[in-house]
This record gives sequence, C-alpha cells and structure tokens, in this order.
Amino acid sequence: MLLVVLALLVWIAAWWLNARLANGAQAGTRAVQLLVPAIFGGTLLIVWELLVRGLGVPLVILPAPSVIAERFAGSIPILWADFSQTILKGALGGYIIGCGAAFVMAILVDRSDFLRRGLLPVGNFVAALPIVGTAPILVMWFGFDWQSKAAVVVVMVFFPMLVNTVAGLRETDQMQRDLMATYAASYWQSLFKLRLPAALPFIFNGLKISTTLALIGAIVAEFFGSPTVGMGFRISTSVGQLALDMVWAEIVVAALAGSAFYGLMAGLEKVLTFWHPSQR
Repeated sequence: MLLVVLALLVWIAAWWLNARLANGAQAGTRAVQLLVPAIFGGTLLIVWELLVRGLGVPLVILPAPSVIAERFAGSIPILWADFSQTILKGALGGYIIGCGAAFVMAILVDRSDFLRRGLLPVGNFVAALPIVGTAPILVMWFGFDWQSKAAVVVVMVFFPMLVNTVAGLRETDQMQRDLMATYAASYWQSLFKLRLPAALPFIFNGLKISTTLALIGAIVAEFFGSPTVGMGFRISTSVGQLALDMVWAEIVVAALAGSAFYGLMAGLEKVLTFWHPSQR
C-alpha cells in the first residue's frame, strides 16, 4: 500500500510541476516544450512501476517497466533481427513501393477524369477492407517471407497516399493556373513549378499517415505466416508462452521505430514546406 500512496504523490507532484511549466512565462520556449512531455512520460513510467509493484500485479497481466527494460537489454540481438525483418524489409519496402506507385498514379488520375471517377471509388472500397481478411490471402500469394508483408503494406498505404496527393494537386486556384497559362507553360512546367509545390503539405500528410499504417500492416501480416523471425511472429509466439515482458519489449521497438519514422517525415516536411502557413 505504501507504494500505491507513493505513486499517487508522484503523480500529484508531477501534475503540479507540469502545470506550472505549461502556464508559466517560459511556456513558449523550446526547452519547456521538450521538458513537459518528458516529465509526463517519466511520471507515467514511475507510477506504472510503483502501482505494479505495490498491487502485486502478475507478470502475465502487466510487467513492470524495469522488467521490460531488463528483457529489452538482454534480447537486443533478437530484437534487432526482428526489427530488420519487419521494419527494414517488410514495412520500409512496402512503404516505398506503395507511396511511390500512389504518387505516379495520382499524376495519371489528375490528367484523366476517367481514372479519377473510376479509380477513387474503388480505392475507397479497397481501403475499407479489413487487414485481417486481406493479409492471409497476400501471404498465400507471395509466400511467408518479407515480400508478402511488403504487399500488405502496399495495399494499406496506396490509397491514403493517392487520395491526399490527388487532393493536393487540385489545391491551386483558377487564377494561379490562368497565370501559368499566360506564361505559355506546358502541363509539366505547371506541374513542377506550381502544382507540386502547392501539393506538398497534402503529400506529406499522406506520407505521415502511411508511416503508422506501414508499421501496423507489416506486424499484423506476420501473424498469418512468417519465418521464425519478425516482430509479429515474436509477439504471437511470446503471447502463447505467456512471456509478456518480451511482448512489451517488441512493442517498445515498434513504438520507437514508428515515432522515428514519423519524425523523419515531419522533419522533411518542415524543411520543404517552410513557406506554408502551417510551418510558421
């Protein structure tokens, strides 16, 4: 019970400190903007540790952060092999293929009303299909290695990227397009000098959405068939063995990879769309 009371006191103290920082005179500084979420995250881990220890929660229900960290540190070779198989091969390969194909298709859709009217409704239909239904089919088609996981990722990221890119290419108004016409600009000159720059916020929106979809798709696809390596395979087998500390270690790897991937896209967006009001 003492640990439970201590967890409550830690939460109250951290809440008071974060409220002071968030509402203080220095709230807009970069240091405070980084410190507030860091304090919140650290407090969450401390309270988690104290509550699990104080209430005697079994390992198979919820392991303590210290137990997860110990398993993480002792399983780095396994986690790296799983990361390479799932993220570097399946998720990243499917992400590049899916987003690249969607970008090219968006250019074609932009030039053809036939494709826009016919393909986008089909895309909405395919995007609504549940991954647990399509993943086993693609695994049977492409085999149990990383290629089938990349195929699942392609299906998941293609249409969100396509829809966002098509919307971005239509972002310019008629006056801007008429101005390019008065300069006798060709379609491709207008595309590269006017419409693609204007579409960049939409394109990066699709890229950022696709980062999380790619990660989820690659991991879930491994539940339906995988070699004896991969994050989805490890999570599935560890749950069967009641090794919840290993499951949480894989979740930590997935969270870190997803955050880094999303942060990379957000950083590129900030560099390339510095002129946009959303970046000011």
